[in-house]
Amino acid sequence: MKNRILLLTTVLSLLACVSYAQKVIRISTDNTDLILRTAPDGRLHQSYLGERFLAESDIAHLPMGKEVYITHGMEDYFEPALEAHFDGGKSSVVLAYVDHTVNTLSPKVVETVVTLRDELRAIAVRLCYTAYQEQDVVKMHAEIVNEGRKPVELVRYASSMLHFRSSDYFLTEYSGDWAEEATMTTTPLTFGKKVLDTKLGSRASFFTSSQFILSLGEQATEHTGNVLFGTLAWTGNFRFTFEKDQEGNLRVISGINPYFSNYELKKGETFVTPDFIYTFSSKGMGEASRHLHRWARKYQLHQGEDDRYCLLNNWEATYFNFDEEKLDHLMGNAAELGLDLFLLDDGWFGNKYPRSSDNAGLGDWQATRDKLPGGVGHLTATAKEKGIRFGIWIEPEMVNPKSELYEKHPDWVIHQPDREEYYFRNQLVLDMSNPAVQDYVFGIVDGLMTECPDLAFFKWDCNSPITNIWSPYLKEKQTHLYVEHVRGLYNVLERVRAKYPDLRMMLCSGGSGRIDYKALSYFTEFWASDNTDPVARIFIQYGYSFFYPAKATCAHVTSWNRNASVKFRTDVAMMGKLGFDIRTDEMTDAERTYCKEAIANCKRLAPVIWDGDLYRLVSPYEGNHAATQFCSPDGQHAVVFAFDIHPSHAERLQTVKLEGLNPQTRYKVEEINLMPGQRSRLRGNGSTYSGDFLMKVGLNLFSEGTMQSKVIELKAAD
Repeated sequence: MKNRILLLTTVLSLLACVSYAQKVIRISTDNTDLILRTAPDGRLHQSYLGERFLAESDIAHLPMGKEVYITHGMEDYFEPALEAHFDGGKSSVVLAYVDHTVNTLSPKVVETVVTLRDELRAIAVRLCYTAYQEQDVVKMHAEIVNEGRKPVELVRYASSMLHFRSSDYFLTEYSGDWAEEATMTTTPLTFGKKVLDTKLGSRASFFTSSQFILSLGEQATEHTGNVLFGTLAWTGNFRFTFEKDQEGNLRVISGINPYFSNYELKKGETFVTPDFIYTFSSKGMGEASRHLHRWARKYQLHQGEDDRYCLLNNWEATYFNFDEEKLDHLMGNAAELGLDLFLLDDGWFGNKYPRSSDNAGLGDWQATRDKLPGGVGHLTATAKEKGIRFGIWIEPEMVNPKSELYEKHPDWVIHQPDREEYYFRNQLVLDMSNPAVQDYVFGIVDGLMTECPDLAFFKWDCNSPITNIWSPYLKEKQTHLYVEHVRGLYNVLERVRAKYPDLRMMLCSGGSGRIDYKALSYFTEFWASDNTDPVARIFIQYGYSFFYPAKATCAHVTSWNRNASVKFRTDVAMMGKLGFDIRTDEMTDAERTYCKEAIANCKRLAPVIWDGDLYRLVSPYEGNHAATQFCSPDGQHAVVFAFDIHPSHAERLQTVKLEGLNPQTRYKVEEINLMPGQRSRLRGNGSTYSGDFLMKVGLNLFSEGTMQSKVIELKAAD
């Protein structure tokens, strides 16, 4: 009898082994691996995320790890990725592996789609991963499908859930306010939850940006440490949840903020979450930044591999007080400086309610006859005559109560119908979930382009968050508004891009209230902050440099901080997409001569600064100085920006080691962007050094002067 039982047990064990064929899914870039595996119960787990394995056979030795997309209502005790409510009050979901496909989208770009399903609840989830192998970037999202006969209410619907097992975790987050954007803070993660989120609807990044840096084991530096950069491509409410459990495991959940956003999914419908984008580096934050920059320029930024326009904006020169004569004169100044484009800012529109301040006219996009009798067409023609392009400011998603649009369509505005309206900056947000509003917003761009085909640039602003949230259009589906509002914006931007594929646009939102990689698939650049004080901008641009390439970051020379020289202000702005917003008539002849040369240098060095690799040599957070280097991909050409901010008395100044150069190449080192008559104070200016010397010994970049700057060009010697 015992032998029979033993034989039966053995047979059953063998049958179990035969029935369980483990699936291993390897999502790889050139240097990283994300390993997923199925458990005997068919559920999918994340076994590994980190450096790429040299031997594929080693993957079999990995532990099973945590479930890849944990659901509400089962055996897990912590934050889930998915919570869905079904008919009859049921809410548990068990997702089992069904299949997966691997598709080569282009050379070195591979998509993996994994299908999971709960047969009992008739709901499926497709986890979609796109690996950009050469850039070490992975883009991932979830597609949730209602396969049942009745609606399903989605309560939480993350784009991604990633798991980590390390001794320690350090989170670098971005916070701020108007004129105080991109403040970086790093703290250790301890037991419990840390949540970064926004509930602003539009202008969603006003207080915190949709990006983070996670260091594993020890706090990463520019050159050392295991680090993950994460960002969500969504122009609305987002949430990142970092939860460390009692065993030291960390889960990171990224996606749309579920706050007031329960979403009803009807029979056969699919909810597609936004993309979560990450890059992992075992060599510190500098390498991770360069991964993202290369990926963004090649795959994500609109016209990411093209040059950008250096422009002159009229705002600080005129504010709302301008006419055709003033603008014609400013366009002449732009052409004289060698700029590419003149940008007309706020204040050009409205007739019943002329736009002479920010409390009227928003929504009435006709040129003000008193200011501009020739209309926008006169301005585009004048710019063309002067050999430059013309661009214009719009804020199409917003409306002033004092406007013809509001008088005609109060039903187009997001507001509580039984409450007093609340105005942020004297304006309200249009309901982009409404197709009629989408047609109107698209019509603003389309109308201007039809009237003035030579328009080359739009500055698209968004100055108000959503308040008093209620949609006259959605009626009983109010919890859909935060999601459908953003989708409506994307519908408009898709139409703009389809009809005007070469049109360039700046993403602006009262500073950096909107910065994300989904929006930047429609826009060529973003406005990092209304704060253009060059000292503040060193910090702001430093913060954004971790995630966004220089050519995407608009940086203007203005009159903020007149204690700083025009040279210092321009050198700071030249680290991004250089522009000017300054009273050029008030500059001295020497300053104008300097600016012409700096603009010419910016254009000449665009392949290095805008399309090269960035190295943060000295952080402004570490002391009284800052230095940043850009290097061409072949290592033959480099530009270094060095800044003395507020040096201490009798400070000991150290040399700064450069990076990214070819050790065998000899480089001629020359300071550029000098004021007329100014002699270089760079020790060794004009000399030739090997890349080996420059990376091991370095250059004396700093001085004891306050708000002094140097721009140094390094070229491979003939």
